[in-house]
Amino acid sequence: KAVTESEHKKLFCEIKGIRAEGHLSPNGFVVLKGSQAILTDRASSQKRPWVINMRQRLKDEGVLAIKDDTLVFTRDAEFTSPSSAASVIHGGHANGLTVWKDKSGKTLKEIESL
Repeated sequence: KAVTESEHKKLFCEIKGIRAEGHLSPNGFVVLKGSQAILTDRASSQKRPWVINMRQRLKDEGVLAIKDDTLVFTRDAEFTSPSSAASVIHGGHANGLTVWKDKSGKTLKEIESL
């Protein structure tokens, strides 16, 4: 079966047993519905309150919902960059170019340098 364009570009972000899926978009990066995020903000995120604020706004809007001991995206969510998406998932600053990987394990940085 042929791999569709979107499957080919699907990227994964994993941390502490949780997993998120997403892909690049014309405006930045889309995290797909059903993706998981860390439930609690990391201590380091105090230095970057925008991550805490963005996570709170997504919870307030119902985009992030608590399920068991994780947060789950209730619908696709678009972010301005792979790093802002990864930071929300990680509960603190994250480099989107290195934490988003394709199914073969190549980082976004490696993919974009091809």
